[in-house]
Amino acid sequence: MDHRKRTLLAVAFFAAVPVAAQAYIGPGVGAGAFAAVLGVVGSILLGLFAVIYYPIKRMLRARKAQTRTTADPMADPLSKDRKPL
Repeated sequence: MDHRKRTLLAVAFFAAVPVAAQAYIGPGVGAGAFAAVLGVVGSILLGLFAVIYYPIKRMLRARKAQTRTTADPMADPLSKDRKPL
């Protein structure tokens, strides 16, 4: 192996091997990263909940309105079966 290839191989090897960084990050970065991850996960879960809950809510309201009007015609102010007072 010639000298140039050996040097390139050594540089590539040392660039790929991680070494400990001699730097202090501080607790604020960790707390900020945790808050960011928590915010992203929370927004995804809230979005999924909204997508799943909205059709269920509409179905329950329709069922409640249907049982209320069929059970008691006086409950619906626009009902034709309602007698004036």
